[in-house]
Amino acid sequence: MIFYKYQGAGNDFIMIDNRQEKFPKNDNTLIAQLCHRRFGIGADGLILLENAAGYDFKMIYYNADGREGTMCGNGGRCVVAFAKELGIIADEATFIAIDGSHYATIEDGLVRLQMADVTAIEMYDDYVFLNTGSPHHVEWVDDLERIDVKKIGAKLRYSDRYKAIGGSNINFVGADKDGFTIRTYERGVEDETYACGTGATAAAIALYHTGRTLHRDILLHAVGGDLQVSFECTGKVYTNVFLKGEAKKVFKGETNELVS
Repeated sequence: MIFYKYQGAGNDFIMIDNRQEKFPKNDNTLIAQLCHRRFGIGADGLILLENAAGYDFKMIYYNADGREGTMCGNGGRCVVAFAKELGIIADEATFIAIDGSHYATIEDGLVRLQMADVTAIEMYDDYVFLNTGSPHHVEWVDDLERIDVKKIGAKLRYSDRYKAIGGSNINFVGADKDGFTIRTYERGVEDETYACGTGATAAAIALYHTGRTLHRDILLHAVGGDLQVSFECTGKVYTNVFLKGEAKKVFKGETNELVS
């Protein structure tokens, strides 16, 4: 099996061209094995690119645990770059994912991806909850460098408040001299990741919604790189939400993992 490895702000993915539908996509054990960083290729997730009527392609995303996941923003940006590598698109794309249709452009190595509209935001005393294609808990912290993201993130992810939705992604956000810094615990990876696209999107909207910034074009520094989030806001509804950042091919390879 031929595969490609892509990363967006350090969020890394195995990319597979599945337009011939030969990949065993119901084999969750195999997908988890491929994503394993010691016994497989190693990645935060695996993405299949498939044909879809009326679209340039379809994106199917799996978490590192092998289960199909909700929308992945950085994965979406990487699959657009992958589609260009395959010659499916030039500098713009319209594709379908689990949360609906997405539009994206590529310019100077940066992929700008339109995310889902946000129509509901839950406000609490010490955090905000919203869905940007995936569920996100966003919490402001004063000393972001010192926080144990994996320990605290896991505790919140598995808490009773999120049991009904199968757990939430957990984001911690702090101030920075030229923007904001974000660290994320991702469900499905069950650890801190170098970046999270839907998490950065959720954080930017939460920052604006809570009055921590008056800007609608927000720079966020993740562990693996910078992400830019822009949006329009009418009342409490957020539209024309875009996530922008680098999406790069790391390497192309071949695995015998599918050979029984």
